Amino acid sequence: MNFIKFLFSLLIAAALVVGLNEKWGQVPPLGKFLDPYNGFWANGTSGEVPFQESNNIPELNNKVEVYYDSLLIPHIYAESDEDLYKAQGFVTAQNRLWQMEFQTHASAGRISEIIGGGALEFDRYQRRNGLLYAAEKAIKAMEDNDVTSNIINSYTEGVNAYINGLTYKELPIEYKLLDYKPENWSNLKSALLLKYMANDLAGGDSDAENNYLLKTLGKDRFDFLFPDRYENMDPIIPKSKKWEFEPLEVNRPDSVSFPLVFSDKKMPQPDPQNGSNNWAVSGSKTNTGKPMLANDPHLGLNLPSIWYVMHLNSPEVNVLGATLPGALGVIIGFNDSIAWGVTNATRDVRDWYHIQFKDKDKKEYLHNNKWLKTQKVVQTFKIRGEEAFNDTIYYTHHGPIVYDETFGSENSKVNLALRWTAHDPSNEQLTFHQLNRAANYDDYKNALTHFDCPAQNFVFASTQGDIAIWVNGKFPLRWEEQGKFIMDGTRADMDWAGFIPREHNAFVKNPPRGFVSSANQIPVDSTYPYYHYDRGYEHYRNRRINNRLAELENITIEDMKRLQNDNYHMLASEILPAMLDSLDRSKLSEPQKEAYDKLKNWNYIASEDAVAPTYFEIWWNKLYRNLWDEFYVEGKPSRRPELPVTVQILKNHPDEAYIDNQSTTEKETVSSLYEQSFKFAVDSVSNWTKQSDLNLTWSNFKNTTIQHLARLSPFSHDHVQIGGNRHIVNATSGRHGASWRMIVSLEKPVKAFGVYPGGQSGNPGSYFYDNLIDAWASESYYQLDNSNEPDLLGQVIFKQTLTPTAE
Repeated sequence: MNFIKFLFSLLIAAALVVGLNEKWGQVPPLGKFLDPYNGFWANGTSGEVPFQESNNIPELNNKVEVYYDSLLIPHIYAESDEDLYKAQGFVTAQNRLWQMEFQTHASAGRISEIIGGGALEFDRYQRRNGLLYAAEKAIKAMEDNDVTSNIINSYTEGVNAYINGLTYKELPIEYKLLDYKPENWSNLKSALLLKYMANDLAGGDSDAENNYLLKTLGKDRFDFLFPDRYENMDPIIPKSKKWEFEPLEVNRPDSVSFPLVFSDKKMPQPDPQNGSNNWAVSGSKTNTGKPMLANDPHLGLNLPSIWYVMHLNSPEVNVLGATLPGALGVIIGFNDSIAWGVTNATRDVRDWYHIQFKDKDKKEYLHNNKWLKTQKVVQTFKIRGEEAFNDTIYYTHHGPIVYDETFGSENSKVNLALRWTAHDPSNEQLTFHQLNRAANYDDYKNALTHFDCPAQNFVFASTQGDIAIWVNGKFPLRWEEQGKFIMDGTRADMDWAGFIPREHNAFVKNPPRGFVSSANQIPVDSTYPYYHYDRGYEHYRNRRINNRLAELENITIEDMKRLQNDNYHMLASEILPAMLDSLDRSKLSEPQKEAYDKLKNWNYIASEDAVAPTYFEIWWNKLYRNLWDEFYVEGKPSRRPELPVTVQILKNHPDEAYIDNQSTTEKETVSSLYEQSFKFAVDSVSNWTKQSDLNLTWSNFKNTTIQHLARLSPFSHDHVQIGGNRHIVNATSGRHGASWRMIVSLEKPVKAFGVYPGGQSGNPGSYFYDNLIDAWASESYYQLDNSNEPDLLGQVIFKQTLTPTAE
C-alpha cells in the first residue's frame, strides 16, 4: 500500500469511527489524532523499515542481533534461550502489538472496554464459555514447569520492554483511531491467546441442535439424516492400520435418555470453514530421495495476518516458521532436522449437561443423588462510556453454567453446564518448545504428549527419512453416542469416565503407500476401538489430496506447490452430472441454455477466471437450502444434514420425504427442486452482471476479502483474484483460506518455501503490511532461509541490535 493511498485510507477510517460513534464509543481527540508530527501521519512509513538500529533493553543478559530480510522476516540470533525469547517478545510487539492485545482482549471478554456496550453480549459469552477460566488454569500449568516458566517470563519481559518505550507518536494507528493505550503484557495474555485459538478450532459442537432434531425427527430419522459416518470415507489413518493395544472398557448405562431441554437460541459456533491441509511424502516418492512436507492452515483471512514469520536462533535451537503473535516459539515450521505442520482434528471434546438446582439461589445442584455445592463467581465488565456490568456465573464439577435464564434463554429450566477439555490445565507451549528443538521422530512423538486442546493432526518429516502423522490431543473416554446430545447432569454415569491413553491415539509412521495426510476428515475407520464423533467431516479435499499423492511419483517442490493450489472441485464432479441430467435442455430459455452449456463443458477446475463455478455455487446452495428448508426454524437450535449426506440422498434416495416442502400445497420432487434452483441461479447471475462493474469471473463473484481485525474497510483488501473454494484443496472462499502455505524438503541442508496473505508489519501504512497478498493469490512462494550464521543470510535489508546497556 503506497503512502498516498494509506493517508487517504486513514481519513476514511477516521470518518468511519466518527460515523459509527454509537458502536465504537468516543471519537478520538482530533487534536492529537491530526497532529502532523505525532498523530496518524506518523504511521505512514512508505517503504522504509521504521525500527531503531539500536535498542537498549536492560532485561537482556547479552547483545542480540536481528537481521531483517527483504520480506521483513526477522532472523534473531541470541546467545541464550532466555535472551532469545525476550527478543522474540520485543520484535513481535514492535510489529504486531495492537493485534496481540486486541485478540487477547477478545479472548478475555474485554472488547466492551474498547468499543462500548455493543460488545457486551460477546464479552459475556467469552467469560461464560470459560476462556479466561481456562487461561488461568493453563498459565498455572505453564508456570509450574521450569522450562515454560522461564521462557514465558522472558517473552513477557521483552514485550513490556517495547511497550514501556512507546511514545504516542509510535503507537499503532488502531490505538489512535479508537483512542486507548496498550496495557502491560502478562503471562496470562499469552495463555489467553492460546485459548483464543482453542475456541476458534475446538469451540464447536451440535449437542443442542441434535437434541432438538432428536425430539423433532425421532431416533431412526435422525440417524438416517445425521449419521456418524458417510459412505466411501477416506480417513486420516489408512484402513489397513492394525490397532496393537488393548483398549480400555467403557460401560454404557443400562438406560440412556437425553433431557429435551434447549437453549432458545442457536449456540455460537466457530466458522465451519476453519480447517487445513497437511501431508508428508516419503523419499521413495520424491525426486530428491528425501521426504517432503506441506501444510496450509485454513482460517479467517485477516489483516494483520494471524501469523508472523520468524527465525529463532540460539545455541539450543535454530527454527523458522509461522508464529502466533503473543505465543512463544514457532507453531508451524522446520529446523535443521525435522519439519512439522498441523490441521484441526475433527473430534468433539465439548459436552453439555443439564443441571438441576435445589432452588433459585443456585447454591446446590443434584448429582448422583447428592446435593453438591456450586462455586459462584461474579464477573465485572468495564464498558467504555457506561457503568460497569456484573454477571454471575455458577460453576459445577462439569464446568461453568454458560446458558441460563440470564443469558441465552428466558427459560428458567435451561441451566446448561459445559465440560470442555480446553478448561483443563495444560501446557501446549511446552509442545512447541520441544518441537522447535526436535531432531527425530522420538523427539516429535514425546513433544506431542503435552498437547491437549485444540486437538490437532500433527504431520512430521525428518532428514532421517521418517514421515508420520498423529491425531493428537486429550480425548474423552466415551460410550457410544455419549456427548452427541445434551446429557442429564444429575446422573454420574453421564460423566466422562476418563481419557483415551495417549499411546492409544491414532497414528501412522512410514506407511507402505509412501505418504500421510489430513484435511479435517474422519480420523479413523470403524475398526478403531474407541467411540469418536464430530458434528461434520471434510469429505472432498482429503480424497482429492490422497488421489493425487497416490498418483504422483518423483515428486518435486513444484508438484507440492501445485497440489496446495489445486482448484479441482470434487463435490461438483460428483453431483453436477446428476443435476444436469435432471434438466431438459430443449425446454430452457436461451440464457438458461447458455448456463447449461457452460456447466456441461466445465472441467471442474474452479480457477479465478472461470465462469461455470459461479453458476454451480448459486445453483447448489439454493438447492441445498430448498431441500432442507424445514430444518431451519427461527429461534431453535437446528441444523441441516451435511453435504455428503445430501449428495447420497439426492443420488440414492430421491423419494426422501423431506424433499417435499410440507408448507406448500404442491408436491415437490428432486427434479422440480433441481429446475427451480437452476433457474434461480441463472437469474441471480444475470442480476449480478447488471449490478456489477466487474466481469463475470469466479474470483469477482466470490470476492475473497482479507479483512482488518477491527473491520475497518480502508485497511482491508477485497476482490483478491484467486480461485478455489470451500471443499477444494485451495480452500479460498469469501473470507477464509490458506492463512499460511509452507513446503519443506528434508534434504541437507533443508529447503523450505512459504507465503501468506498479508505481510509482516501490522501497520497499514507500511509497504510490508500487505506486500505478500499478490504472491499468495498467484501461487508464488518465497524461499525461507534458516542459516545458522547471519553472514550466510541472503537479502538482508536492515540490522537491529538489542543490547542490555546503551551503546
